Amino acid sequence: MKKYKITHRITADFIAEAIVNEDEIDSSINDLKEYKKPNSKFNYTMLKGTETVTQTNYEEYVENTNNSSKEWTCNR
Repeated sequence: MKKYKITHRITADFIAEAIVNEDEIDSSINDLKEYKKPNSKFNYTMLKGTETVTQTNYEEYVENTNNSSKEWTCNR
C-alpha cells in the first residue's frame, strides 16, 4: 500500500513572550537590545482560530528519501 506525505503551509498569529532581567534591556530609552525581535529565547503561543492554510502539498512517501526524481503535487 502506498503512503503519502502531506504538508500544509500555514500562517497564524502568535504571541511571543520573554521574561528578562532589568539589566538585559534599557527601559529609560525603550531599548530592548537583543529582544527587539522574537528569537529562541521567547515562548510562543499561537492564537487559536487565526490559522490559515495557504498551500497544501502531497507526495508519495518512500522510506528512502534520496530519490530526487519523485513527482511532487501542489494544490493551492
